[in-house]
Amino acid sequence: MPPSHSIPFAGLNPERILDALESVGYRCDGGLMALNSYENRVWQIGIEDSAPVIAKFYRPGRWSDAQIGEEHAFTAAMAAEELPVVTPLVIDGKTLFAHRGFRFSVFPRQGGRAPEFAEPAILEWMGRLMARIHLVGARHPFAVRETLDMQSFGVEPRDWLLANRVIPPELESVWQGVADQALDGLRHCFARAGDVKRLRLHGDCHAGNVLWTQDGPHFVDFDDARMGPAIQDLWMLLSGDAEEMGRQFGHVLAGYESFREFDDRELHLLEALRTLRLMHHSAWLARRWNDPAFPAAFPWFATNRYWEERILELREQIAAMQEPAGFGRG
Repeated sequence: MPPSHSIPFAGLNPERILDALESVGYRCDGGLMALNSYENRVWQIGIEDSAPVIAKFYRPGRWSDAQIGEEHAFTAAMAAEELPVVTPLVIDGKTLFAHRGFRFSVFPRQGGRAPEFAEPAILEWMGRLMARIHLVGARHPFAVRETLDMQSFGVEPRDWLLANRVIPPELESVWQGVADQALDGLRHCFARAGDVKRLRLHGDCHAGNVLWTQDGPHFVDFDDARMGPAIQDLWMLLSGDAEEMGRQFGHVLAGYESFREFDDRELHLLEALRTLRLMHHSAWLARRWNDPAFPAAFPWFATNRYWEERILELREQIAAMQEPAGFGRG
């Protein structure tokens, strides 16, 4: 039975998962453990007389084979520079496989814990690591993967949510009004920043995508890799109020600029990128609602309260985007 086009991953049962791994030469021992992932399906699979491996089954229709290939090539280029990134295993010269309608890759298992991003030494370490990743990312652009910009992460999600009548009717006009104001604020932020350099990014640099060991951090997921400004991979390392984030950014920047110069104009984009992430996230949840994992994990999405909170967030971001750019070097 081919996978359902209306229910992603329909038919991806344990038997099919194990069959997929055996189709590329592994002898599975039957051990199977689901790992935390909503966008794709990721499993730790026991292998006879060997360490377990991680199998990642890609969400149907999200990325093309060529786009996945660019992600794999990017991680391979970083690994060649001895950067701590987990790359897919090469089997018979390939890293992407298909089995009964599902595409998948196999990765080595890597352990670790979530990093303490508030610690100065860890922030500086992350800054150094991100700069080295960006040195590789700046060598040449992606040809087919997406770009993080106002159109793809702001305008298009707004239009999709309105066209599909996702927002409760009594809140739709209010949400549309603040979304339009937010887009105006975004245009001003991008205009103030000017023509900043776009490069290949990790794209989703939060604590869940970094594992820390006694040897330091390593990245386990480049699924959201895309073109964009360097600050996109830095701002999600920060947390707390403006004063605390400014302190943290100073540590990140100290590490970053030991390998690569940071363009201060990108500070104009910090709150803009935060706003884009909020708008994109709402549309992402709505688009995935036919995946049974999403209503189970995000039951609050289908409530008025969720949209009331998003309206408040966008209003706060409109104000934040009108403030002076981020935090300087002082």
